[in-house]
Amino acid sequence: MSQKTPFTFPNLIAETVKKHGPLPSMGFAGEVPITYNQLNDRILSVSAFLEQLGVVPGTRVAILSVNMPNWAIVYLATVNIGAVVVPILPDFSVSEIDNVLNHSGVFTIFVSSNLTHKLEKNSAESLRYIVGIEDFSIIHPHKSQVVYRPNGHPIQKYHISENHLAAIIYTSGTTGKSKGVMLSHKNICFTAYKCRSVEPLNTSDRLLSVLPLSHTYENTIGLMLPLVGGSSVYYLSKPPTPSILLPALKSVRPTCMLTVPLIIEKIFHTRIKTAFHKNKLTRMLYAFPPTRTMMNRLAGKKLMAIFGGELKFFGIGGAKLSETVERFLIDARFPIAIGYGLTETSPLLAGSNPRNHRFRSTGPILEGVSVKIHQPDPVTGEGEIWAKGANVMKGYYREPELTKQIITDDGWIKTGDLGVLSDDNFLSIRGRKKNVIIGANGENIYPEEIESVINNFRFVNESLVLEKKGQLVALVHFNKEDIETFYQLMRDELKGFEERCEEVRKELHQFINSKLSRNSQIKLVVSHLHPFQKTATQKIKRFLYQDGQIAGKDK
Repeated sequence: MSQKTPFTFPNLIAETVKKHGPLPSMGFAGEVPITYNQLNDRILSVSAFLEQLGVVPGTRVAILSVNMPNWAIVYLATVNIGAVVVPILPDFSVSEIDNVLNHSGVFTIFVSSNLTHKLEKNSAESLRYIVGIEDFSIIHPHKSQVVYRPNGHPIQKYHISENHLAAIIYTSGTTGKSKGVMLSHKNICFTAYKCRSVEPLNTSDRLLSVLPLSHTYENTIGLMLPLVGGSSVYYLSKPPTPSILLPALKSVRPTCMLTVPLIIEKIFHTRIKTAFHKNKLTRMLYAFPPTRTMMNRLAGKKLMAIFGGELKFFGIGGAKLSETVERFLIDARFPIAIGYGLTETSPLLAGSNPRNHRFRSTGPILEGVSVKIHQPDPVTGEGEIWAKGANVMKGYYREPELTKQIITDDGWIKTGDLGVLSDDNFLSIRGRKKNVIIGANGENIYPEEIESVINNFRFVNESLVLEKKGQLVALVHFNKEDIETFYQLMRDELKGFEERCEEVRKELHQFINSKLSRNSQIKLVVSHLHPFQKTATQKIKRFLYQDGQIAGKDK
């Protein structure tokens, strides 16, 4: 896409089809993908279908669906005729979906068959049509005369500018209220184009998509970036359980994947670390740095084989990666790439690739984007990260006051994250500004860093550090199966499960405080019985636990 060509979806699609028409574009893993020419034909036919439904420029069209080629086709057809797409996360509750439909004024919604039940009691007065996304059949109203025609072409000619609204994305945030982020054609297309400066995907690349397309991370980088480069994208026909994912990896042999920290951290703790600690000898060998590096490298080769053997870019974003897991991946020579951004910035602000990855950094600032540290600490250089560029959203839909709070008059967006910017433009994140706890001596305590220490303990699934009455408290979700297995290996069958858990909790408490400075000591460790509620990128929704209403159920 030429720098002089306006950043719009019709321009991006036209140029991609012109360059890569006969090449594979997208499909389900294990099946023959459609070509870019076929993709274009389907975009045009769905555009014509939308016209028949009465969709015009500015009309809101929602997608509530699991990932599939038709998700991308509906998305591209909607923006192709100047309508506004409203992607909805599949795991949104019925009330959250109802809120999105009402707040955005959705006229038509495309829904996958496994999610239609979430629309049975919707109250959206604006909603006229419910369409099955698998075959474009009209579910509601039952007697509609409109029929999808595979060979249809839109009648109207559309003139779309860069600033034309393309999408309203409702975030499932860590701070509570879901907000509608308004992204223009330029916001998304500019970001997809500039992402090539991080990793220039091309016609030989294959991406296996496992994150929800309704999230900006997967949408821009996992869909639009491959389309810009003529790469092919593959989707799973069922949820990514091991029995579905492993054959898909073998079939697709992806060169690129996007994921969130929780996924790779879970693989490390349940598969790799467990293997290294299965007996006294391997534990001793793994404790010795030179041997540990060698063992990590061998594990990395096995991990590469599991992912198909041709992986060259394994993008990790959406939350902060554990320091221990990052060290392992580096030792393992696994092709990790760390990225940072917000839904409000379409989303990427900074990103590394496997060749320039730097420990504990999110990489250099994205080409064409400006980032600065606002009011940096004179000693540490830490401050709030502010950004400016063509990727910054138009604002929050129907929330002008909220928009003014986050975007300055001269266009800088306040990310709410604290970080440090190196002399050579590499960004490092310290934590969320709202999450910072001020210690007794006035020092900043970052709960995310303490959680990273806790999550490295062998029986911990996940944790959350909060301030309660001036003291630090750790809520910890333990892996019950690991505790049971450990005690069985130790041939200790006399203790009951509750007694074992109490021993582990005390051991963890000592472990945490032995790793932390005096100012960051944990006062209390509380066993949390259930997994924490999370956002689409698997970040814990802290606001749910801050007041103790949910956390207080567990003892």
